[in-house]
Amino acid sequence: MNNINKLKIFNDPIYGFVSITNPLIYDLIQHPYFQRLRRISQMGMSYLVYPGAHHTRFHHALGCMHIMQKTVQVLRFKGVEISEAEENALYIAILLHDIGHGPFSHAMEHSIVEDVNHESISLLFMDKLNREFNGELDLAIKIFKGEYHRKFMLHLISSQLDMDRMDYLKRDSFYSGVAEGNINSERLIQMLDVQNDMLVIEEKGIYSVEKFLVARRLMYWQAYLHKTSLAAELVLTKILKRAKELTQHGRILTASSPLQFFLQNKISQEDFNDKVLYTFSMLDDFDVISAIKEWRFEDDFVLSNLCRMLIDRDLPKIRLQSEKVSKDEVKKLKDEFILKYKLTEKEADYFVFKGKIKNQAYNKTGEPIHILKKDRSVEDVVEASDQLNLKALSKPVTKYYLCFPKVLLEKAVI
Repeated sequence: MNNINKLKIFNDPIYGFVSITNPLIYDLIQHPYFQRLRRISQMGMSYLVYPGAHHTRFHHALGCMHIMQKTVQVLRFKGVEISEAEENALYIAILLHDIGHGPFSHAMEHSIVEDVNHESISLLFMDKLNREFNGELDLAIKIFKGEYHRKFMLHLISSQLDMDRMDYLKRDSFYSGVAEGNINSERLIQMLDVQNDMLVIEEKGIYSVEKFLVARRLMYWQAYLHKTSLAAELVLTKILKRAKELTQHGRILTASSPLQFFLQNKISQEDFNDKVLYTFSMLDDFDVISAIKEWRFEDDFVLSNLCRMLIDRDLPKIRLQSEKVSKDEVKKLKDEFILKYKLTEKEADYFVFKGKIKNQAYNKTGEPIHILKKDRSVEDVVEASDQLNLKALSKPVTKYYLCFPKVLLEKAVI
């Protein structure tokens, strides 16, 4: 295919037309590793709460690249020098920033791979692609790892006001219908500048930053940490954990060969060689859902019941509260469940459990959002803002949850 045929445009419901501006970007998008993102949902199990939330990581990555293109235009207009090589590296880094996500985005990290986060896997994919593309991703990888001397470029990809957050808030708000998450990314981008190698926002854009932080907080409580999608995500994690436990004890479960591989093997960061990476690239939401549909009919009480809960959307009850859940309360519910179904304590742990979630819209200890004042001095947004609620937004809010099957509601006074 000649290079001119690789300069494509496609239609995005949020931004309108999005352009692929060079042949390398086109080839990366066409690569099976990237096409796999069409089969990874962006918001995990949230579609069980918000029926429209069926958009994918593919959608999100292209949206991030589009707003990075807009940002490069704005910064150049303001006199920030960005070479063509740096520009392409920024597009590649943001395009591939989420390529390491497993099925349903976060559930894999806590169940069938051993504490390997998606950022590490993204980097492994980038290194593999770099070998395939003869080192053309060198600079993108350097920026992504924070090893490039121009630090503001890393902040565009990963910071408290990066392209990733700007796209996912707007996109997740659009598809879920949670209007509170909608942000004015256009204005935020127009206000961006660079001062002393720091990404800054012009002072007149401060209200857009405040709105962005408030929107982020509301999206966490209303969508990402919504108690029903939290319950669904926890059940999914428990299903994968139980399936792995049974497989490790010799049980043969129906599953696709990539899923089978991760159930049979303990895979940690050190084990991720090219063969494991390739197997991981074969894995997506469809493998997991089709396996769960099959596992409903297994004779293991734990696995079959958890799978039915998810497929039929008959999820466990989850209660959120400000204080820690007492061990006595968990024990009381667990004992009832053990008695009712003749289970072991270990089996009951899959159905009755507690935990905590944290929401922090702005982290004061991280790289701050810098506001560029009229006198060219730079200040943290919390200090620059006259809004008292920004100080509140930078305090982490922790909530504790108790999860238990609905059958226990008949007796329990909760």
